[in-house]
Amino acid sequence: MQKIEVLLADDHAIIRDGLKQILSDTDDLVVTGEAANGVEVMHLVREKDWGMLVLDISMPGRSGLDLVRMIKDEKPALPILILSMHHEEQYAVRAIHAGASGYLTKESDSEVLLAAIRRVAAGGVYISEKVAELMVRDIRPVVETLPHDLLSDREYQVFNMLVRGMGLTEIGQELSLSVKTISTHKTHILHKMGIANSGELIRYAITHGLAEQSEY
Repeated sequence: MQKIEVLLADDHAIIRDGLKQILSDTDDLVVTGEAANGVEVMHLVREKDWGMLVLDISMPGRSGLDLVRMIKDEKPALPILILSMHHEEQYAVRAIHAGASGYLTKESDSEVLLAAIRRVAAGGVYISEKVAELMVRDIRPVVETLPHDLLSDREYQVFNMLVRGMGLTEIGQELSLSVKTISTHKTHILHKMGIANSGELIRYAITHGLAEQSEY
Protein backbone atom coordinates (compact mmCIF):
# COMPACT_ATOMS: atom_id res chain seq x y z
CA MET A 1 0.00 0.00 0.00
CA GLN A 2 1.32 3.43 -0.97
CA LYS A 3 1.25 5.75 2.02
CA ILE A 4 -0.34 9.19 1.90
CA GLU A 5 2.42 11.78 2.19
CA VAL A 6 1.50 14.39 4.80
CA LEU A 7 3.00 17.87 5.03
CA LEU A 8 2.90 19.03 8.66
CA ALA A 9 2.98 22.75 9.46
CA ASP A 10 3.20 23.93 13.07
CA ASP A 11 5.57 26.36 14.72
CA HIS A 12 5.98 24.14 17.79
CA ALA A 13 8.46 21.28 17.31
CA ILE A 14 6.94 19.31 20.18
CA ILE A 15 3.55 19.32 18.42
CA ARG A 16 5.12 18.18 15.15
CA ASP A 17 7.01 15.41 16.93
CA GLY A 18 3.84 14.20 18.63
CA LEU A 19 1.88 14.15 15.38
CA LYS A 20 4.70 12.34 13.57
CA GLN A 21 4.68 9.69 16.27
CA ILE A 22 0.92 9.18 15.93
CA LEU A 23 1.14 8.86 12.14
CA SER A 24 4.18 6.58 12.31
CA ASP A 25 2.02 3.88 13.86
CA THR A 26 -0.27 3.73 10.80
CA ASP A 27 0.04 1.73 7.59
CA ASP A 28 -1.37 4.43 5.29
CA LEU A 29 -0.01 7.78 6.50
CA VAL A 30 3.52 9.20 6.76
CA VAL A 31 4.90 12.69 7.49
CA THR A 32 7.45 13.48 4.79
CA GLY A 33 7.62 17.25 5.19
CA GLU A 34 7.63 19.76 8.05
CA ALA A 35 7.28 23.53 8.18
CA ALA A 36 7.58 25.91 11.14
CA ASN A 37 6.33 29.11 9.47
CA GLY A 38 4.39 30.42 6.49
CA VAL A 39 7.44 30.86 4.25
CA GLU A 40 8.46 27.24 4.74
CA VAL A 41 4.88 26.09 4.11
CA MET A 42 4.67 27.85 0.75
CA HIS A 43 8.14 26.61 -0.27
CA LEU A 44 7.25 22.99 0.44
CA VAL A 45 3.78 23.25 -1.10
CA ARG A 46 5.36 24.43 -4.34
CA GLU A 47 8.05 21.75 -4.18
CA LYS A 48 5.83 18.71 -4.80
CA ASP A 49 2.30 17.34 -4.80
CA TRP A 50 1.45 16.32 -1.24
CA GLY A 51 -1.27 13.93 -0.21
CA MET A 52 -2.52 16.52 2.25
CA LEU A 53 -1.50 19.39 4.52
CA VAL A 54 -2.10 19.53 8.28
CA LEU A 55 -1.83 23.23 9.12
CA ASP A 56 -1.75 25.13 12.43
CA ILE A 57 -4.07 28.14 12.21
CA SER A 58 -1.68 30.39 14.19
CA MET A 59 1.52 30.46 12.20
CA PRO A 60 4.12 33.22 12.87
CA GLY A 61 3.83 36.28 10.66
CA ARG A 62 0.88 35.15 8.58
CA SER A 63 -2.36 33.62 9.79
CA GLY A 64 -3.24 30.09 8.79
CA LEU A 65 -6.34 31.40 7.04
CA ASP A 66 -4.20 33.64 4.80
CA LEU A 67 -2.00 30.64 4.03
CA VAL A 68 -5.01 28.52 3.13
CA ARG A 69 -6.09 31.07 0.53
CA MET A 70 -2.59 31.37 -0.92
CA ILE A 71 -2.19 27.61 -1.10
CA LYS A 72 -5.58 27.12 -2.73
CA ASP A 73 -4.67 29.70 -5.38
CA GLU A 74 -1.59 27.66 -6.33
CA LYS A 75 -2.62 24.10 -5.42
CA PRO A 76 -6.44 24.03 -5.42
CA ALA A 77 -6.54 20.21 -5.20
CA LEU A 78 -4.41 19.99 -2.05
CA PRO A 79 -6.59 18.83 0.89
CA ILE A 80 -6.02 20.95 4.02
CA LEU A 81 -6.89 20.06 7.59
CA ILE A 82 -6.64 22.93 10.08
CA LEU A 83 -5.34 21.92 13.49
CA SER A 84 -5.80 24.59 16.16
CA MET A 85 -5.90 25.44 19.85
CA HIS A 86 -9.02 27.48 19.12
CA HIS A 87 -12.27 26.00 20.35
CA GLU A 88 -14.31 28.95 19.10
CA GLU A 89 -16.36 27.60 16.22
CA GLN A 90 -16.34 30.85 14.21
CA TYR A 91 -12.69 30.12 13.41
CA ALA A 92 -13.70 26.79 11.93
CA VAL A 93 -16.34 28.46 9.76
CA ARG A 94 -13.77 30.97 8.50
CA ALA A 95 -11.29 28.18 7.79
CA ILE A 96 -13.78 26.23 5.69
CA HIS A 97 -14.79 29.35 3.79
CA ALA A 98 -11.10 30.05 3.12
CA GLY A 99 -10.73 26.64 1.44
CA ALA A 100 -9.81 24.16 4.18
CA SER A 101 -11.52 20.77 4.11
CA GLY A 102 -11.48 20.19 7.85
CA TYR A 103 -10.98 21.77 11.26
CA LEU A 104 -9.85 20.00 14.40
CA THR A 105 -8.70 21.19 17.83
CA LYS A 106 -5.42 20.02 19.30
CA GLU A 107 -7.30 18.57 22.26
CA SER A 108 -8.73 15.82 20.05
CA ASP A 109 -7.51 12.30 20.71
CA SER A 110 -5.37 10.39 18.23
CA GLU A 111 -8.25 8.30 16.86
CA VAL A 112 -10.22 11.42 15.97
CA LEU A 113 -7.12 13.01 14.42
CA LEU A 114 -6.45 9.99 12.22
CA ALA A 115 -10.09 9.80 11.16
CA ALA A 116 -10.04 13.50 10.22
CA ILE A 117 -6.78 13.18 8.26
CA ARG A 118 -8.02 10.14 6.34
CA ARG A 119 -11.36 11.73 5.52
CA VAL A 120 -9.80 14.99 4.30
CA ALA A 121 -7.05 13.17 2.35
CA ALA A 122 -9.76 11.13 0.61
CA GLY A 123 -11.47 14.30 -0.58
CA GLY A 124 -14.03 14.57 2.20
CA VAL A 125 -14.81 17.25 4.76
CA TYR A 126 -14.33 16.99 8.51
CA ILE A 127 -16.22 19.42 10.77
CA SER A 128 -18.23 19.13 13.95
CA GLU A 129 -22.03 19.22 14.02
CA LYS A 130 -21.93 22.64 15.70
CA VAL A 131 -19.74 24.05 12.93
CA ALA A 132 -22.08 22.60 10.31
CA GLU A 133 -24.99 24.35 12.01
CA LEU A 134 -23.11 27.64 12.07
CA MET A 135 -22.34 27.34 8.36
CA VAL A 136 -26.02 26.83 7.60
CA ARG A 137 -26.93 29.83 9.75
CA ASP A 138 -24.20 31.79 8.01
CA ILE A 139 -26.53 32.03 5.01
CA ARG A 140 -28.53 34.72 6.78
CA PRO A 141 -29.68 38.22 5.77
CA VAL A 142 -27.06 40.92 6.05
CA VAL A 143 -29.21 42.73 8.64
CA GLU A 144 -28.54 39.87 11.06
CA THR A 145 -24.76 40.07 10.71
CA LEU A 146 -23.09 40.55 14.09
CA PRO A 147 -20.35 43.19 14.54
CA HIS A 148 -17.54 40.65 14.95
CA ASP A 149 -18.54 39.05 11.63
CA LEU A 150 -17.40 42.27 9.91
CA LEU A 151 -13.78 41.73 10.94
CA SER A 152 -11.13 40.38 8.59
CA ASP A 153 -9.44 37.13 9.55
CA ARG A 154 -6.39 38.94 10.98
CA GLU A 155 -8.60 41.45 12.84
CA TYR A 156 -10.62 38.60 14.30
CA GLN A 157 -7.41 36.93 15.45
CA VAL A 158 -6.25 40.15 17.14
CA PHE A 159 -9.75 40.65 18.60
CA ASN A 160 -9.56 37.25 20.32
CA MET A 161 -6.15 38.05 21.77
CA LEU A 162 -7.29 41.47 23.02
CA VAL A 163 -10.31 40.04 24.84
CA ARG A 164 -7.98 37.56 26.55
CA GLY A 165 -6.26 40.58 28.08
CA MET A 166 -3.10 40.48 25.97
CA GLY A 167 -1.30 43.79 25.42
CA LEU A 168 -0.29 45.22 22.05
CA THR A 169 3.38 44.34 22.52
CA GLU A 170 2.56 40.77 23.55
CA ILE A 171 0.25 40.31 20.57
CA GLY A 172 2.89 41.73 18.22
CA GLN A 173 5.48 39.28 19.54
CA GLU A 174 3.04 36.36 19.22
CA LEU A 175 2.17 37.22 15.61
CA SER A 176 5.62 38.51 14.59
CA LEU A 177 4.12 41.92 13.76
CA SER A 178 5.04 45.44 14.90
CA VAL A 179 3.21 47.13 17.77
CA LYS A 180 2.16 49.84 15.30
CA THR A 181 0.52 47.24 13.07
CA ILE A 182 -1.33 45.68 16.01
CA SER A 183 -2.43 49.15 17.16
CA THR A 184 -3.82 49.80 13.67
CA HIS A 185 -5.70 46.50 13.74
CA LYS A 186 -7.15 47.41 17.13
CA THR A 187 -8.32 50.78 15.81
CA HIS A 188 -10.01 49.11 12.85
CA ILE A 189 -11.64 46.52 15.13
CA LEU A 190 -13.11 49.15 17.44
CA HIS A 191 -14.33 51.21 14.47
CA LYS A 192 -15.92 48.31 12.60
CA MET A 193 -17.64 47.02 15.72
CA GLY A 194 -18.76 50.45 16.93
CA ILE A 195 -17.00 49.94 20.27
CA ALA A 196 -15.19 52.67 22.19
CA ASN A 197 -12.53 50.86 24.17
CA SER A 198 -11.01 47.53 25.25
CA GLY A 199 -13.34 47.20 28.25
CA GLU A 200 -16.40 47.33 26.01
CA LEU A 201 -14.69 44.89 23.65
CA ILE A 202 -14.28 42.38 26.47
CA ARG A 203 -17.90 42.84 27.57
CA TYR A 204 -19.03 42.24 24.00
CA ALA A 205 -16.96 39.03 23.80
CA ILE A 206 -18.41 37.74 27.07
CA THR A 207 -21.98 38.61 26.04
CA HIS A 208 -21.63 36.74 22.74
CA GLY A 209 -19.79 33.74 24.21
CA LEU A 210 -16.55 34.58 22.41
CA ALA A 211 -14.27 35.05 25.41
CA GLU A 212 -14.60 31.84 27.40
CA GLN A 213 -12.63 29.58 25.06
CA SER A 214 -10.54 32.03 23.08
CA GLU A 215 -7.17 30.32 23.44
CA TYR A 216 -3.97 29.97 21.37
